[in-house]
Amino acid sequence: MSDKKSTIDFGFTEVPLEEKVKRVKGVFDSVAGNYDIMNDVMSMGVHRLWKRQTIDLSGVRPGHKVLDLAGGTGDLTKAFAKRVGKSGQVVLADINESMVRVGRDRLINEGIIGNVEYTITNAEALAFPDNTFDLATIAFGLRNVTNKDKALAELYRVLKPGGQLMILEFSKVTNPAFAKLYDFYSFNILPKMGKVIADDEESYQYLAESIRMHPDQETLKQMMLDAGFDKAEYINMTQGIVALHRGWKY
Repeated sequence: MSDKKSTIDFGFTEVPLEEKVKRVKGVFDSVAGNYDIMNDVMSMGVHRLWKRQTIDLSGVRPGHKVLDLAGGTGDLTKAFAKRVGKSGQVVLADINESMVRVGRDRLINEGIIGNVEYTITNAEALAFPDNTFDLATIAFGLRNVTNKDKALAELYRVLKPGGQLMILEFSKVTNPAFAKLYDFYSFNILPKMGKVIADDEESYQYLAESIRMHPDQETLKQMMLDAGFDKAEYINMTQGIVALHRGWKY
C-alpha cells in the first residue's frame, strides 16, 4: 500500500513527492514548442474564450501589478500588459524554463516589452515579497502543482489587501451525458492528437489524467478559503469542463 504522506498523483500514477516536479517539468519541456497549437486543437479554439472571460472579469486597470503564475507561453500576460499600460507591470512566472523562454520570445516578437518581467519560480515558494500584486492568475497550472495548499497560501501572501486571485482550470463536468463524451475524447482522441501533432502521446495522456485528479469546484473553493481568502466563488464554463475560481484578500 502506498504511503500517502510520501507519494502523490502524477496523473493516475502514484509517484514519490519529490519526483512529481521533475516529471511535470519533463512533460512541459516536451510540449513547450507545440503548446499553443495543441491548445487550439485540444479545445477547438474555445480556450481563447475562457481566457477572454477571465481577462474581462479581472478588473485590471492602468498602473496595476499583475502576477501571471504558470504563465507559459504568455496569452494572459499579453492581454494584461496592454491593460496595465506603461505605469503597470506584469510578471510572467513559471517553474518551467522552456515555457518561460517560449513565452518571452513570443511576446518580444509581438512587441510586448517594457512592462513585462519573466521569472522562474515554484508556486509553493514564490520569489516575491508580501503584498506585491493587485491581481494574481494561474491558468491551467494549478493541477500540476505538487502541494496546492502551499501554492494557494503563497498566492494569498503576495496579493495586496484588496487583491484578487483568479484560477482558470479544468474541472468537473456538470452534465453526466456530456461527461461520458468528454471522457471518450480525453482518453481516446486527445493522446492520439498529441502523437500526430507533437509526436508525444504520453504527455497528452498525462494531461488528460491530471485533469481528472484535480479537485472539483466546491473542493477547490474550500481550499481557497482554508488558505486565507476572505471570499471565494467560481463560474463554470462549457458545462464545467473549465471553472474560473475567484478569491479576494481583504
